[in-house]
Amino acid sequence: MTTLPPPATELSADEARRLALRAQGFLGAPDRRAGVRGVLRHLGAVQLDTISVLARSHELVPYARLGAVGRRTVDDAYWTDTHAFEYWSHAACILPIEEWPHFAFRRRAYRNRPHWNHHLPDGDYDRVVKQLRAEGPLTATDLGGAKKTSEWWDWSGTKVAVERALMYGEVVCVERRGWKRVYDLAERAVPAALLHDDLDDTECLRRLVRLAGQSLGVGTRADIADYHRLKAEQVDAVIADSGLVPVTVQGWGRPAWADPAALATPPRGRHRTTLLSPFDSLIWERARTERIFGFTHRLEAYVPRPKRVHGYFAMPVLAGGRLVGRVDPAREGRTLVAKQVTLDGPKAAPAVAQALVEAASWVDCTDVRVERVEAPELREPLTRELARLLA
Repeated sequence: MTTLPPPATELSADEARRLALRAQGFLGAPDRRAGVRGVLRHLGAVQLDTISVLARSHELVPYARLGAVGRRTVDDAYWTDTHAFEYWSHAACILPIEEWPHFAFRRRAYRNRPHWNHHLPDGDYDRVVKQLRAEGPLTATDLGGAKKTSEWWDWSGTKVAVERALMYGEVVCVERRGWKRVYDLAERAVPAALLHDDLDDTECLRRLVRLAGQSLGVGTRADIADYHRLKAEQVDAVIADSGLVPVTVQGWGRPAWADPAALATPPRGRHRTTLLSPFDSLIWERARTERIFGFTHRLEAYVPRPKRVHGYFAMPVLAGGRLVGRVDPAREGRTLVAKQVTLDGPKAAPAVAQALVEAASWVDCTDVRVERVEAPELREPLTRELARLLA
C-alpha cells in the first residue's frame, strides 16, 4: 500500500455531510444554465436502470437537482451532439464523452478476459461490426434479434457479439430507444480527438480516482473505489498522486480523502427537498449512506414481496440536508400514489409532502393519494400538509 502523508485537515461529521451534499449538487443554487449536461459532468456518471415508476433513474437524477426539467430535455441532453456515451462504470452508466479515453483500462481488461459467460458463434462478431458500418446506428433487433428464446438471459449470438463489441470499445451505445440500446461504431460516434486508448492504466485510474473524489467531496477508500467500481488496490496505487488530500472525519474511524477545491470554500446555500432515485449517486454505497446520514437504504425491487419492508421502489426523501423518510410511489392515471410512506417523525411531514407534490407535478399528476403510513399517528400531519399544498 502507498505510504501517505498524515492528514492535514480534520472534519466534523456534519462538515463531511455538507461537503458530500454540495459535491453531489444538493446544496447551493443549481446551475440551470449548464442544465442536465452540467449535472452529468458534475457527477461524472449517471446510472441507468430498467425500472420505471415515476420515471427512469437517469431522469430522476437531474430532476432531483434541477427540479422539473422535461424528460425529453433530459434524453436530448445526454444523447444529442455526442455529449455522452454509455459504458460500465459504477454499473451501466451514462458518462461524459470526454471521459472516453479514461476508460481505456477497462476496455483493455475486457479484451483480455480469458472467458465469457455467453458463447459466441464463429463469424457473428465480424458480421455485426460489418452491418453497423454499412447500416448503423442499429438496435440488436435491427441487427438480427436480441434473444434466442423469450427468456431474458438467453441472448442471441447477435446480442452477444454487439455487447462484446461495446465492452471492447469498437461499438458505442449512442442512445436508448424504447429502452433498447442503439449501437454504432465508435469511430463514427466518438469525436476523433477522444477516440484512442493511448492512456496507460495508471493515468486512467488516477483520473477516475480524482473524479470520484471530486464527485463525493470527501470519501474513504471504499467510497472512492465504489464510485467507478475500481479495485481497492487500484485506488491505493494512484491515490497519492490523484490530487486528493488526506483528511480525518470524526466518527468515521477510517482514513478519508477530500477534494482540495471543496475544502477551500465552506459549503453554504439552500438545501434541496426532493425524492431520490434508489440509484442516485448520493446514496449508491450503503455503508457510506449509513455513515453520513444514519440512514439504511436498500432497494427492495428484487426482494420477494412478503419480505419487503419499505416497498418495491422506495425513494428516500432528502430535506434540509438529511434523509427524512421514504416513499414507495406508483401512478394511477393522473394521481401519484404513495403506496407506503415512512417519516422520521412529525417534523418530516412538510418536507415529504412538498417532495410528493413537486414530483406529482413533474410527472403531470394533479393529485396525491397516501395509502399507508408506517407510523399511523403521522398520517394526519402528512395528509394535512398535502391538502394545504394541493389546495
